[in-house]
Amino acid sequence: MDSKRDNNKEQEGEVEKITAVLLKSHSGEFDLESILFLKFRGLGIHDLGCIGDCMNLERLDLSGNNIVNLAPLSSLRLLSVLNLSANRISNLEPLHSCENLTNLNLAGNIISSIDHLLCLQSLRKLESIRLNDNTYNYSNPVCRNVSYRTIVLEMFPTLKVLDGERVVGRGSDLYHLCKDIDDTIKAGLYKNGQLVEHQHCKPWVEDTYWEIKRSNNAIVEEAYKQFNDILHECRLLNNRATHAISQSERSMSLKKQPKQYAI
Repeated sequence: MDSKRDNNKEQEGEVEKITAVLLKSHSGEFDLESILFLKFRGLGIHDLGCIGDCMNLERLDLSGNNIVNLAPLSSLRLLSVLNLSANRISNLEPLHSCENLTNLNLAGNIISSIDHLLCLQSLRKLESIRLNDNTYNYSNPVCRNVSYRTIVLEMFPTLKVLDGERVVGRGSDLYHLCKDIDDTIKAGLYKNGQLVEHQHCKPWVEDTYWEIKRSNNAIVEEAYKQFNDILHECRLLNNRATHAISQSERSMSLKKQPKQYAI
């Protein structure tokens, strides 16, 4: 009865626990160690089960579930991108061994203290972390701390993007500060809409310097990553479809062959 109930839940799009069967059916792989990408978004998962057996997993989306315990993720040493948004996570300790993590989304959980982030300081490759997402109204209690951004940036000197905003390069706070100063200088060159010719100060840089290029736009970068994820899924589906068609054609050709009788 329990297995029948679990099958019904999977058919309805709800999964309580990640199993080997579920991993293989979602990835199209027969070997768990061959799985590189997984997306289990909004399935009601609360038990990560045997996901730690996917030793070569590189990208994992577990957003919109009921996950509390991250222990099974501790063995995923090659994991690079991890989305855990909209769950019930407070303890991040198991992630300290995911040494290849570069992009981590934790928005919409119950992380209440800066101290809970200390275990992530060993992640030397971490470039992007999200604890707050205004687009979906996801946050964490820790984000209410008035010094939250300053403390997080000091804790993680390798960060390039915090909560979807660049913290280095032209998207940083320094960029906005310098631009505001230049705008103020330009405004001082005019009086009543007329250029004051005796002013000789010039902006620090050319106007075109402030144009944000595509490669510096964190939103575009994230969209590009998501597009690649979808493209990868399409390729997997295409391979599975091609395999199924090949098997069907082979089966039909065997049926059409004339029967041979021994004389």
